[in-house]
Amino acid sequence: MPEDTPAETATARARIGAVALVDADVNALTDRAAMGLPDHYLPPRAERVRPVPDDLGAGPADLASRVEDGSLPLERRLAAGALLALHGDPRTPTLAPAMLDVPTGTAALGTEPSDVDELHRDSERFGVRRDWIAKECPRHHRHVPAFRVARYPVTNAEYAEFLTDTGEHELPSAWLYGRFHPAVANHPVYTVTPEAADRYAAWLAARTGRPFRLPTEPEWEYAAGGSSGTRYPWGAEWAEDHANTLETGLLGTTPVGAFPAGRSWCGAVDMAGNVEEYVSDRYQAYPGGELVHDDLFRRMGHYRIARGGAFNRFRDLARNQRRHGPYPRSLYAMGFRVAEDARGGS
Repeated sequence: MPEDTPAETATARARIGAVALVDADVNALTDRAAMGLPDHYLPPRAERVRPVPDDLGAGPADLASRVEDGSLPLERRLAAGALLALHGDPRTPTLAPAMLDVPTGTAALGTEPSDVDELHRDSERFGVRRDWIAKECPRHHRHVPAFRVARYPVTNAEYAEFLTDTGEHELPSAWLYGRFHPAVANHPVYTVTPEAADRYAAWLAARTGRPFRLPTEPEWEYAAGGSSGTRYPWGAEWAEDHANTLETGLLGTTPVGAFPAGRSWCGAVDMAGNVEEYVSDRYQAYPGGELVHDDLFRRMGHYRIARGGAFNRFRDLARNQRRHGPYPRSLYAMGFRVAEDARGGS
């Protein structure tokens, strides 16, 4: 079966977001309408991805390298990732996750009130309301002690090991009939609750004797944006090929690390796009800020904060400063990554 031509791919992607969402109540729309998708079937980008012959003969180490090789086309990286999932991905051993050292520092967190109008103008086409951005205010600085953060979000295969070992009854709702396809074993798990994410981290800590936990909200934003607090993990400007958001036209999760150009300053990948990531904090106003009673707060109260955007949401959620949470509907693709205290850190 032939691959989509560049023209076909561009046409399909151009139709995403064609529906104007300005002033729309996104949470009152169907999932497809909120994603800017038409009522009819829209073939996603990479629907018919196939590995090249060289990939078929490659071992796990070579495939792992290709998944994160930014010189390769995205479709080639995705094909390598699918084969790697079937082999067993050596990058994501459940009991020894790849951890990155984040040095102590002063993080610039949040958004300047003077930037809210500009950010709203840029994102209102996606149905974003001004008060959703206002809860990022004010810009402030916070000392962040050294810690370690996982290079990758937790994958389906890792989460399945936790479920098998514990007998946990709460299964990800994205797993049809309580299982995932083997070809997405190395994709991030999503549609889990924050309490389940906490239990995973506690289980991992108990199994390994290491202080695993979810990152705090300041830790997450610092790991994503550094001391200067960049808008995106890679810098100040949006780049569509750096993250798996709706703009890519994939309409599904991708193997962890398949967007290597989007890695943050500390080496963490997928902090923008793929799935949203819970932190350990609940929503509160920032120091000197206002507690925003938006639709999420009215529905959920002091909800658990999630960061980073997802494959089924537009780029506005992929900004490092964007504060979000688990509104109870399938459009919210909630996953997580783990962190731990630095040994001897301060």
